[in-house]
Amino acid sequence: VGNYKRTVKRIDDGHRLCNDLMNCIHERARIEKGYAQQLTEWAKRWKQLVEKGPQYGTVERAWCAFMSEAEKVSELHLEVKGSLMNEDFEKIKNWQKEAFHKQMMGGFKETKEAEDGFRKAQKPWAKKLKEVEAAKKAYHAACKEEKLAISRETNSKADPALNPEQLKKLQDKVERSKQDVLKTKEKYEKSLKELDNATPQYMENMEQVFEQCQQFEEKRLRFFREVLLEVQKHLDLSNVASYKNIYRELEQNIKTADAVEDLRWFRANQGPGMSMNWPQFEEWSADLNRTLSRREKKKAADGVTLTGINQTGDQPNKHSSSLSVQSNTVQSVQSSYNPFEDEEDTGSTVSEKEDNKIKNVSSYEKNQSYPTDWSDEESNNPFSSTDANGDTNPFDEDSPPAMEVRVRALYDYEGQEQDELSFKAGDELTKMENEDEQGWCKGRLDNGQVGLYPANYVEPIQ
Repeated sequence: VGNYKRTVKRIDDGHRLCNDLMNCIHERARIEKGYAQQLTEWAKRWKQLVEKGPQYGTVERAWCAFMSEAEKVSELHLEVKGSLMNEDFEKIKNWQKEAFHKQMMGGFKETKEAEDGFRKAQKPWAKKLKEVEAAKKAYHAACKEEKLAISRETNSKADPALNPEQLKKLQDKVERSKQDVLKTKEKYEKSLKELDNATPQYMENMEQVFEQCQQFEEKRLRFFREVLLEVQKHLDLSNVASYKNIYRELEQNIKTADAVEDLRWFRANQGPGMSMNWPQFEEWSADLNRTLSRREKKKAADGVTLTGINQTGDQPNKHSSSLSVQSNTVQSVQSSYNPFEDEEDTGSTVSEKEDNKIKNVSSYEKNQSYPTDWSDEESNNPFSSTDANGDTNPFDEDSPPAMEVRVRALYDYEGQEQDELSFKAGDELTKMENEDEQGWCKGRLDNGQVGLYPANYVEPIQ
């Protein structure tokens, strides 16, 4: 009696399991979304780094193909997240709402109906069972009383102090206890027989209610299996045609990388085959040959480096604002920058501003400028102390620097131009040259990168 409560509790457990499954799917959807966002951020960051880095040609395109793959896979995982939340999660939520109906007093209607059905089916049999238990208790008590009366009678026969009247009372009590045993036994057997006769009907009624609960649970179990299969289909990207195409396309992009083609392109654009800008005679002009300070360069408008600018007209006119650019200079600008032109040189050179939000992982970028000054003297030879990348010359490692002092950064600084260093407060670097007129020093980071930095942003290490 009362053991049907385990079956009734299963209905409440079914509602809770719906919540658990929804939470499980929600967490997986959150993971899919986070992974998609990380892929997108990774692809965006590295795409800019590779595009601004020194890699070129078909190998650069093959490298960038990985970022395209990440973006496409990110979109697929966002679709997975959307399917999990918009389809699977909502399907469980709606099914739960339709299958379980809450009552005003708490609990669910289905739970109360099942409990009432079991209680109604069990009530007649439970009543007879209670009668059986009472008859059994009475019979056992009568048997105990009979045994006690017989024991007293037996002991009284051996006691000479008892008179015949007292002995008669004991014998009568034994007789009455035997009759009580017979009556209670008969009643016990009768109630037990009635219980046995009611048992088949009781079992039938209980099984009927139990089958109703089984059918309700079967719907939940089948529904869960259906939902889990749909979740599996949404998560399984191996059967998605677009997912396979992503990696087929990635493989093709990598295989298109051609070392010979890249070397040919580099020779044509960065080597002997590039458009040359040979020195030509230029008239002196006070306006055009004015040296720009470093602060003025930063305020200048963005643009490309122009060389060989002549004023229009036969006669120089310092008030004329119309300028023409020589044809060979335009050709040089269109094809490539001049790698032998220093932004510190005199003239109207204006450097392009760098995007300070993206840091290059390599020691130099595609558009890095190179020093133009050269001399046979060791102090001015760019190949004696540093190479084009700002690192030490591997063929002249024994030559010590002119002056090097270890300093520590007091504040964070983000380089605004290509030849400026970026560091955080507390970083240590090596000062290679003293402060110039504009308050800038030349230094080298521990990773080998050489550049300029504000002198008042560091302090010497004691």
